[in-house]
Amino acid sequence: MTGMAPTSKSDVAQAIADLYRTEWGRIVAILIRLVGDFDLAEEAAQEAFAAAVNQWQIGIPDLPRAWIIRTARYKAIDRLRRRTRLTEKLEWYAASGLIPSSEEPSYDSDEIPDDRLRLIFTCCHPALAIETQVALTLRMLGGLETDEIARAFLVPTATMAQRLVRAKRKIRDAGIPYKVPETTVLSPRIAAVLTVIYLIFNEGYAATKGDLMARADLCTEAIRLGQLLRQLMAPETPSEVTALVALMLLHDSRRDARLDEAGDLILLEDQDRSRWNHPQIAGALSLVEEALRGGTGVYALQAAIAALHCQAARAEATDWAQIVQLYEVLERLQPSPIVTLNRAVAIAMADSPQAAFGLIDRLAPELDSYHLFHATRADLLRRIGALEEATQSYRRALEWVTNDSERRFLEHRLREVSQSMH
Repeated sequence: MTGMAPTSKSDVAQAIADLYRTEWGRIVAILIRLVGDFDLAEEAAQEAFAAAVNQWQIGIPDLPRAWIIRTARYKAIDRLRRRTRLTEKLEWYAASGLIPSSEEPSYDSDEIPDDRLRLIFTCCHPALAIETQVALTLRMLGGLETDEIARAFLVPTATMAQRLVRAKRKIRDAGIPYKVPETTVLSPRIAAVLTVIYLIFNEGYAATKGDLMARADLCTEAIRLGQLLRQLMAPETPSEVTALVALMLLHDSRRDARLDEAGDLILLEDQDRSRWNHPQIAGALSLVEEALRGGTGVYALQAAIAALHCQAARAEATDWAQIVQLYEVLERLQPSPIVTLNRAVAIAMADSPQAAFGLIDRLAPELDSYHLFHATRADLLRRIGALEEATQSYRRALEWVTNDSERRFLEHRLREVSQSMH
């Protein structure tokens, strides 16, 4: 594999960071197929990225992902050599097909079903608890850090770390196969797979931490996986698979209007709707209709809500009354304090902020550590002129927010409210 001209350290660092962010899941998935071990694949991949920091100074390879995979494979073999007798171990791996004995594998293949789908279904095996299935796939496929996953589940980071270790150990000890299940047993596994994909999308749509509000790479990856899953299951694709793809496409269609030039958040009501991706919205709306013909599942209801937002030419034209009704159905189908909070917001918009306060205040015990709860309460208080209480709620939100872009938005709102009080 040839390299380009000598490259600056900053260019190498950027190339490695970009590759890690966009290709980690594919790289780890391929390595698991090659070496047959989750921990070994992940450790070897990390070593390969570390090696690239020095070796790419003389030139970034023409095929960076293939370079990482090839290097990681050799790192894995070295680790096996240190663990046990090399010949015995490699003979076993070659016999099982985990390491090709002759023909070199293609590392840039995009065949369907691809290694990432194998990885998703392995992580989503029924032998694992549902929350473990989701967490493991987010770590192995999405490359999310343990604390990012912990926040998605509202659990301590140490708890999530232990959960991930136990999950990988169980896959190894139970011999859970690394493959996409037969069509006849796919259905029971779909719910967890969809949850995984949606959580990956959500992390991209509103990043847990860091300076950026959004990570387009994760949104794109989640949409790709959803579309791939939909294609894989055709022509008997469950309506909820179609609904999730539609939901993600609708949210993603607003990407260019969600942030200003400084990368700071612009609320939905203040967005320039001419910057929305209207062809993408049109395609997604047809998927929403298709999904609703198959039933009103959790993702179909959320997609219907997103469709109402995207169909409104102006913020004032949003059909909030219908959105309230859809949230009521969703709350019955999937009771959740987050769903209830969203219903309260819809009630505030359809009726008045005062009409929502009773419902919001009842959520305080469950959502006290959720920054968006306090931000929502602060915004409603601001709208009715209760500026002192709004100030207190904005400060509570700032205690819990972890994303820098959201922090800047809340600080801006807090300054506005404080200035209005004087």
